[in-house]
Amino acid sequence: MEKAMHQAHNTSYAEYSRRLDTRLEVEQKRQREFEMTQKMHAQVDRQLHK
Repeated sequence: MEKAMHQAHNTSYAEYSRRLDTRLEVEQKRQREFEMTQKMHAQVDRQLHK
C-alpha cells in the first residue's frame, strides 16, 4: 500500500494519515479521476449502443 500511495500521489501513507491538507488533496484527486472515468465509460456506452 505504501508503494502504491507513493507512486500515485507522491506521498507516504504516514504523511497522508498525519496531515489533513495532504489527505484532502489526495481525495480530491481521486474524486476527479473517478468522475473522469465515469464520463469516459458513459461515452463508450453511448457509442456502443448507437
